[in-house]
Amino acid sequence: MGSLFRSEPMCLAQLFLQSGTAYECLSALGEKGLVQFRDLNQNVSSFQRKFVGEVKRCEELERILVYLVQEITRANIPLPEGEVSPPAPPPKQVLEMQEQLQKLEVELREVTKNKEKLRKNLLELIEYTHMLRVTKTFVKRNVEFEPTYEEFPSLENDSLLDYSSMQRLGAKLGFVSGLIHQGKVDAFEKMLWRVCKGYTIVTYAELDESLEDPETGEVIKWYVFLISFWGEQIGHKVKKICDCYHCHIYPYPNTVEERKEIQEGLNTRIQDLYTVLHKTEDYLRQVLCKAAESVYSRVIQVKKMKAIYHMLNMCSFDVTNKCLIAEVWCPEADLRDLRRALEEGSRESGATILSFMNTIPTKETPPTLIRTNRFTEGFQNIVDAYGVGSYREVNPALFTIITFPFLFAVMFGDLGHGFVMFLFALLLVINENRPGLNQSQEILRMFFNGRYILLLMGLFSVYTGLIYNDCFSKSLNIFGSRWNVSAMYSSSHTQQEHEKLVLWNDSVVRHSRVLQLDPAIPGVFRGPYPFGIDPIWNLATNRLTFLNSFKMKMSVILGIIHMTFGVTLGIFNHLHFRKKFNIFLVSIPELLFMLCIFGYLIFMIVYKWLVFSAENSREAPSILIEFINMFIFPASGTSGLYPGQEHVQKVLLVVTALSVPVLFLGKPLFLLWLHNGRSCFGVSRSGYTLIRKDSEEEVSLLGNQDIEEGNNQMEDGCREMTCEEFNFGEILMTQVIHSIEYCLGCISNTASYLRLWALSLAHAQLSDVLWAMLMRVGLRVDTTYGVLLLLPVIALFAVLTIFILLIMEGLSAFLHAIRLHWVEFQNKFYVGAGTKFVPFSFSLLSSKFSDGDNVA
Repeated sequence: MGSLFRSEPMCLAQLFLQSGTAYECLSALGEKGLVQFRDLNQNVSSFQRKFVGEVKRCEELERILVYLVQEITRANIPLPEGEVSPPAPPPKQVLEMQEQLQKLEVELREVTKNKEKLRKNLLELIEYTHMLRVTKTFVKRNVEFEPTYEEFPSLENDSLLDYSSMQRLGAKLGFVSGLIHQGKVDAFEKMLWRVCKGYTIVTYAELDESLEDPETGEVIKWYVFLISFWGEQIGHKVKKICDCYHCHIYPYPNTVEERKEIQEGLNTRIQDLYTVLHKTEDYLRQVLCKAAESVYSRVIQVKKMKAIYHMLNMCSFDVTNKCLIAEVWCPEADLRDLRRALEEGSRESGATILSFMNTIPTKETPPTLIRTNRFTEGFQNIVDAYGVGSYREVNPALFTIITFPFLFAVMFGDLGHGFVMFLFALLLVINENRPGLNQSQEILRMFFNGRYILLLMGLFSVYTGLIYNDCFSKSLNIFGSRWNVSAMYSSSHTQQEHEKLVLWNDSVVRHSRVLQLDPAIPGVFRGPYPFGIDPIWNLATNRLTFLNSFKMKMSVILGIIHMTFGVTLGIFNHLHFRKKFNIFLVSIPELLFMLCIFGYLIFMIVYKWLVFSAENSREAPSILIEFINMFIFPASGTSGLYPGQEHVQKVLLVVTALSVPVLFLGKPLFLLWLHNGRSCFGVSRSGYTLIRKDSEEEVSLLGNQDIEEGNNQMEDGCREMTCEEFNFGEILMTQVIHSIEYCLGCISNTASYLRLWALSLAHAQLSDVLWAMLMRVGLRVDTTYGVLLLLPVIALFAVLTIFILLIMEGLSAFLHAIRLHWVEFQNKFYVGAGTKFVPFSFSLLSSKFSDGDNVA
């Protein structure tokens, strides 16, 4: 409880680590997660530190492991994640591990390269067979009857574009065949026509099946083409165009016999490649399966080793004593465990001289550590989202555990909706040990992390739903209504009561559209409902008016109590930091200002509830008018709530008026008086003031513009502080701004708590509208078809209830509850300007390696 109420006391410690045992000592510290290291080499670049070589070696091992994980994942081999985290490897085993991983990488790369080469050759041969099969029908010629032409040398000056000249020259007919991507066919054909001037014959045919591209591995549609041309020059142009469009060119056989020989050879080579490729894949899978068995432990070991060397680079090296010196923040409660960890690390390394530690005094602000568990972690995260608490100040998370779900439930008060939310959160809590929930999608993981918040929000919503007597917009008649309708009839009363009271008879009941129950009539109102709102209000036409008045006053009461509690918590901060003058000059004036105005408003509300009953309710004055008249001089004539009301209000206004100048000027004038050197705090001298060493008044005056009150005893250790360091104007301006913000904030913050009433009204009205539009219509349908219609109506009602009332309205109430805590409650005492304690712990390292980024 003490740790949750206030952050743990921290101390700065120096670790003296022997050079031979530093690695083992930090490994033991990382397993326990006790300390946060300070960087003693901030002026040294990362490349000039002592252990930069070891860090580079770890990065090289990480690169190899990234490659291994990628190859294992590509082969669809499961990666076993062990539950036990292996320790960091000893430095002697690092070279052996590096050598093994490098050999494994070289072997895998060679096998993978050979596999890819075999696979590429296989795909090319398959493409060649498809090309031969399709082009067989393109050109049918018999070479035996084909005339033999004399091939002339290429003529640069003569035109070869004329068909008659081609015949005259007797140029040899050539062929280019291959495959082209389906999307490039049109552009390819246009380019051939423009470059070759139409003296090419192009024939296309689409393959029936999609083939894998040997270069990219993408499965796409291909077209087989055959280009006929005359002459070498046009042939060169055709081949260049084919290269530009990334066509796969294959030699075209000139004779039928040559085609058969090529096809037979291709079939033989394809079968051989299938066999070799299958054996290569089997061997590669065996190597990857063997590597997958140890990759988890090696990933964790390399991460731990790299983290250790990063921490060692933050240490300073003492050449004289041959040791490393580290400065760490450590909770005072963990100092004994820190010494044990250093002893364990020294024993594991076999050193004769043990590493040790010393605590050192410091004026620096330590980091903030608040230990949490599964239950308190979610509430602490809500507070930390506003700002990490300053060192040793009061932690609002302890009180947020109760106030946050309660204020949420005030806005979300519905028995049915709260029970559904409670069941959902209870299901998450019961299954919290399942790893799949914590590793699920972002939205479900967000609900899982806040499962205990949802559990309490649902539980408190059930409670407020019972108070409001609201369950899916319907009231529950658990104890029976305390209102009696039969007592309004004239037959049940005497003749004297008939003359004094307005009673009902048969004629009134028949001709009146609206009937009003009078609680002043005996027997009509038989006392308050045992718990919550009487269910008869669900039938009343003025139900909304009654509930609005009730919830509005309740919101004001809860808000003022909440803010007053926040101001009171500030007193505990002043007591802890030994600034008692802040209690008398800041906290008490703030409380007087709050209670004399808004506390008196609560008093009037409660007093009116208790004093005035149904008999004299018509004589009860309006609280709003009475509260306004309190600030009017002279006050307008009113009956008042109680005798002597005017005198009490004048006293309260005088106290409020006196607390304002104290709040504005008290603290600055006290600091100025103290700075001038009063004898009870120090010896006054010209130019400086002697102050107790342990009072830390100099630090407060210079840093926080505040001081600490100490005992009357003086000590010898005194330090100087020049007058120029004390800026009275800055202190006065800071206090004036704070006071104006507080005084105006009391009004605006009190009005801000009316959101409790507004959102409760909105939730109830949305629930009522949803019931009226769906369930009431479904229940009024004829009995013949009512059952068939009622099932989809109930399903639609459930879906809309979950998405609109539970998720959307719940999120709205959640955000407003956060705002009430951050702005209206925490600003009364919580600074939130600290830094979080982040220990050197291996448990904070991610153990995921589903992809390469997680390993790195």
